[in-house]
Amino acid sequence: MHFHDGHIPEEYRRYVGRKVAFLIVLTIMLAAALVVAVSLGAANVPIPAVVKSLVGMETTRQTEVIVWNIRLPQALASMVAGAGLAVAGAAMQSILRNPLGSPFTLGISHAAAFGAALSVMVLGGGIMTSTAVGAVRITNPWLTTSSAFVFSIAAAAAIVGVARLRGTTPEVMVLTGVALGAFFTAGTMFLQFFADDVQLAAMVFWTFGDAARASWRELGYMAAATLAVALFFFTNSWNYNAIDAGDETARGLGVRVEWVRTSGMMLASVLTAIIISFLGIIGFVGLVVPHMVRRLIGADHRFLLPASCLGGALLLLVADTAARLLLAPHVLPVSILTAFMGAPVFLWLIVRGGRT
Repeated sequence: MHFHDGHIPEEYRRYVGRKVAFLIVLTIMLAAALVVAVSLGAANVPIPAVVKSLVGMETTRQTEVIVWNIRLPQALASMVAGAGLAVAGAAMQSILRNPLGSPFTLGISHAAAFGAALSVMVLGGGIMTSTAVGAVRITNPWLTTSSAFVFSIAAAAAIVGVARLRGTTPEVMVLTGVALGAFFTAGTMFLQFFADDVQLAAMVFWTFGDAARASWRELGYMAAATLAVALFFFTNSWNYNAIDAGDETARGLGVRVEWVRTSGMMLASVLTAIIISFLGIIGFVGLVVPHMVRRLIGADHRFLLPASCLGGALLLLVADTAARLLLAPHVLPVSILTAFMGAPVFLWLIVRGGRT
């Protein structure tokens, strides 16, 4: 494409315009979904009352409590988690040049589950209580969260370490991730075998990814991490585009391929570890969303990464709202719904193979 006399060709302007329009439509849909999600539930709050409350206008005390204390933290947590997992998945797929790359398929989620199980079993983090939420809760969430975080970071470090030894090829990273996933799953099963009823229930409870666990404080940590890592990915979008063209081409364009791959993997893993350690395992979002978005907007990372953020936030928010309403008054953890949605899409991607 030739840029004569400094003019931007009409064709290119239209190309960018279409992508920007898509991002604007996604943003509007996300804002609308947020208002609807906050209004729906056991006690329905009319949409005008939700909007009034969100913009700080005067509403009833009951509306304020439902919106700000109960529903908004959960809705925002699912948005932030969805955005973070999707952008981490999009970056991993590019870095590994593998359509099946995601935090879930690379064993990082399984490592977090093992860390949580270890904390419940060895450090005494789970106890049986009778609460409205459920019969089991984690007594020391920070201990369990820290343990899950440490193990998921260890798994990511192992993937990067093996890749350093064997050369950072996509195949090495994916195979290492699969092996680690199997190893940590075996470790979790070993702990579960020796656990008593209370510990076993606490372990299983933790692995259900649930956005309702996040308070405003946890939401702040997740949002800060998601924003920082997403900005890093956006600033590297040109490098990812270059890597998509092949390692040799990228090197020829001056991209430090090994550094881009290692730093991207570590940051995607840290972000995933933070989200998973607060909310539990939410699978398939990081795998499915980048593929769906790529089909609609193309593989240019300048647009693919922000669109993955918005798409992930929208998907998880809708899934979380559906999970809350599906079996009301019982609340399904959102991870059950994402797994049901994700598995068919995953199989479809495998069947399509090289045509993705």
